[in-house]
Amino acid sequence: MSIHHDERILIFDFGAQYVQLIARRVRELHVFAQIVRADLPASRVKELAPTGIILSGSPHSVYDQGAPTCDPAIFDLGIPILGLCYGMQLTCHLLGGQVKPAKEREFGRAHLQIQKTDHPLMAGLPQETTVWMSHGDQVIDAGGLFTPLASTSTCPIAAVQHQTKPVYGLQFHPEVSHTPLGSILLKNFLYQICGCTGQWKMQSFVRETIDELKTRIGNDRVICGLSGGVDSAVVAALLIKAAGTQVACIFVNNGLLRAGEVESVRETFENHFKADLHVVDAREQFLNALKGVTDPQQKRKLIGHIFIDVFQKEAKNIQGARFLAQGTLYPDVIESGAAADGPAATIKTHHNVGGLPEQLGFELIEPLRDLFKDEVRAMGLELGLPESMVWRHPFPGPGLAVRCLGAVEEAKLNILRQADAIFLDELHKAHLYREVSQAFAVLLPVQTVGVMGDGRTYDSVVALRAVKTDDFMTADWAHLPHEFLSKVSTRIINEVRGVNRVAYDISSKPPATIEWE
Repeated sequence: MSIHHDERILIFDFGAQYVQLIARRVRELHVFAQIVRADLPASRVKELAPTGIILSGSPHSVYDQGAPTCDPAIFDLGIPILGLCYGMQLTCHLLGGQVKPAKEREFGRAHLQIQKTDHPLMAGLPQETTVWMSHGDQVIDAGGLFTPLASTSTCPIAAVQHQTKPVYGLQFHPEVSHTPLGSILLKNFLYQICGCTGQWKMQSFVRETIDELKTRIGNDRVICGLSGGVDSAVVAALLIKAAGTQVACIFVNNGLLRAGEVESVRETFENHFKADLHVVDAREQFLNALKGVTDPQQKRKLIGHIFIDVFQKEAKNIQGARFLAQGTLYPDVIESGAAADGPAATIKTHHNVGGLPEQLGFELIEPLRDLFKDEVRAMGLELGLPESMVWRHPFPGPGLAVRCLGAVEEAKLNILRQADAIFLDELHKAHLYREVSQAFAVLLPVQTVGVMGDGRTYDSVVALRAVKTDDFMTADWAHLPHEFLSKVSTRIINEVRGVNRVAYDISSKPPATIEWE
């Protein structure tokens, strides 16, 4: 499923760590951005008819053997092109300029001197501004056809414009927050140079998506698997707006959920959206299968297999179902190599791309496959989902099984559920929940000596984990106030029977992962 976009910016991916960030920045400026592979033929670019093209950075040098390059014919299409860092070097290299290793490599903030402040790309910028550099090579000779627009103390050619083509280059990264006025530069490229009008707005995207879903679904039924997370909730809300009672939502209670999860899903989808909700109580099945299992990978596999069995069995009870809806997001599509014109390298196989629908014999509907997470949240609010659901932290597919280290038992899960609920409750009360990207409790498979009242105890240890991250690929541990952590610890030890010690995890990713298992 893909919505037609009258205004589209293609972002050529040369392997930059910031490529998804470029796309998000463009979309924040209300223009649709699509990440494509670097060697996309000019003939295909012409078919896609983008309003503009951005060439990303890269860890490579343009002179490396096998360095990524683009079809030089894209520069003859008359489409405005902006090269960033490696993108600028490659542009100049292909169009007659010279690139060499810089005498001084630039990594970090630099002071940019703008020679032409009246240039459309530089409109609204002061003569001197801070930018973020990250390069070892630079353009030492722009060739006779490029005009330099800006410089830094160590980089004489930090921005360029081609004299006869709508082709521009920036040696720095306007997409990162360390370039404070970078969004002005990107906006200038989109609006002043490409002539965009800003049509990418969530309200209109929701309307278009609902209309397209209505056409595609017709009179058939659709099954939507609910997990309690924001992605599946937004998919379900979209489908219900499009097809009402033709939508059947299946929510599997595997006994590994957070406190109040089933009630929250019932409240939102049965009471608010009046959905046809099927809550399957499979707690016994999952917990029996997990008895004595301590290996994390084995836990994950068992839970995945049982989930498919339970889901399949319930799906058979829904007459006339032709479609299965999934909450696949744009990063999942890019990273799995599943985008039609997207980067070819498969970084990882994502659980939401392929798999389940084929096994169950349904046609797949993925209404969020064009969206980033922040856009999904915006869509959720637009559709009337409660804020508590829209801003919910991610929760792993295998649930509390991977936060209950060692063997999974009902008694341990109850301890973990209570401790986790206290931690999240206090984060909400202290207005810290939205300040962190993910927070949860972990029950450790160790017991320690403690003192409660006049007696000694030998009870469990709970570890608390809270991280801040933009993309979940890397994450820093959250520096929560000591007074806050003290309050959470006191509450857990006082209120949760079986816990006498609370620890706080201060490791970042890498080298640690976000989850413990």
